[in-house]
Amino acid sequence: MTSENLHGHEDHEQEYETINLTLDDGSEMTCVVIDIFEIDNQEYIALLHPTDETALLYRYSEIDEDNVDLANIESDEEFEKVSKYMDTLFKED
Repeated sequence: MTSENLHGHEDHEQEYETINLTLDDGSEMTCVVIDIFEIDNQEYIALLHPTDETALLYRYSEIDEDNVDLANIESDEEFEKVSKYMDTLFKED
């Protein structure tokens, strides 16, 4: 996935960022940004899937202020590291 757009939204008193993902079939899906974080000099983004409320994890890099590049996490080892980070984040909340 490339060149996704970040947006800010307000829901009553709570403000959150969303991102529009363009899927392989050309449709779009709007997800809430859970967190953007760095592990081993690589940035990642965790998104909340809009229908089943699961976390989606991607490699993340900014193109400019409004556009980002998302890439799939290819290796199982890398995905495991990112998943463990997310587990600790949710345990703290």
